[in-house]
Amino acid sequence: MSSTIVQKFKNIGPGALVAAGFIGPGTVTTCTVSGASYGYTMLWALLFATVATIIFQEMAARVGIVSGKGLGENIRDRIPNKTLKWIAIVIVIIAIFVGNVAYETGNITGGILGIQAFFPDASMIPIVVVLGLLAFAALWIGSYKVVEIVLTGIVVFMGVVFLVTALASSPDWGAVAAGLFVPSLPEEGSKGILTAVGLIGTTIVPYNLFLHASGASERFKDPAQVSDARFDTVLSIGLGGIISMAILVCAAANIFGTGAAVTNGKDMAIALEPLMGSWATWMIGLGLLAAGFSSAITASLSAAYAVNGVLGWKKTLKDLPFKAIWIVVLVAGCLMAIALGKSPTELILVAQAANAILLPIMAFFVLYCANGKDLGKWKNHIFANCAGVVIIVITLFMCWRNMSSFIASLQALIGG
Repeated sequence: MSSTIVQKFKNIGPGALVAAGFIGPGTVTTCTVSGASYGYTMLWALLFATVATIIFQEMAARVGIVSGKGLGENIRDRIPNKTLKWIAIVIVIIAIFVGNVAYETGNITGGILGIQAFFPDASMIPIVVVLGLLAFAALWIGSYKVVEIVLTGIVVFMGVVFLVTALASSPDWGAVAAGLFVPSLPEEGSKGILTAVGLIGTTIVPYNLFLHASGASERFKDPAQVSDARFDTVLSIGLGGIISMAILVCAAANIFGTGAAVTNGKDMAIALEPLMGSWATWMIGLGLLAAGFSSAITASLSAAYAVNGVLGWKKTLKDLPFKAIWIVVLVAGCLMAIALGKSPTELILVAQAANAILLPIMAFFVLYCANGKDLGKWKNHIFANCAGVVIIVITLFMCWRNMSSFIASLQALIGG
């Protein structure tokens, strides 16, 4: 029995959580740097990423609802051969750990940028220690939900401000349309590819696939509610993609061509100055800080849920193995932010690109699970499979093209 439109709006939740997850400091930084450096040229990458995210997140949600299990459990249960099953488990664990540590590094660094928007000369190590301890306390006590709601509200508010600012900035709408529908790369080939993959990596987040499947299985108990979950996914993630594009448009309209370099949160505030004046520094600072802190919590938790699920362990906050996983991710992210944080914006771009490199692996597992015979009429149809294969092929090609640039940028960070 189909839900009314009012009921569909009431059931919005898991998709909104995913959108809030990818609109973090990585999104703000990557989109701002892209717009400031290349104008509207890279909007097509965000459009592709938004559509691809909707397609794969819908698959993950559908698998979670119909099976009543998270993605990790589905991967474990659907591979009959023991050898192949353990190979898949090892791949997922390594990919989630590497991806989430990279993402966590970007989250912590985003928080650093937020504080440095107010205090440009503030030392990085004390900031990392404070942010790390606050995130640790919230996770250990288990009272992070209220904090997360408040911080997500701040991030959403910042997104609304960017939408209004994008319109108030009088962008070149012809260039916006060309950037959206005519894929091209800047003349700086290697950096352009790294930026494109970074924009994809900041939107299609591998750990969000696990988060969405688990969240949807909790929210929607009846397979007939798949249509509600689909509505939630399209609306929430679509709006999230529009906000990301608005951030890029703001930077393109207000920074591109001025010669200004974006190296910290104060530089990013330039994108808000046409509308908010001196309040821009407060908005971008609080927004980056809120996004970084809330994402630091969710990234650690998502890793714990994914790994516990694929290993068949209990997924409770009181479990010692569960705690051990999020502690490792959080601590590793903090340490990498300190060790590699000499160029914060460059570090976040590299972290997003690393995440995108892991995407095809996780997308393959989602595609595999969504074709399970036990899903019955809710398994993938031909359109979803064709779209999924095309997206995986495109991301594989981009990651292959990006690999040398990614390694070079990583070496520059380590050696710099």
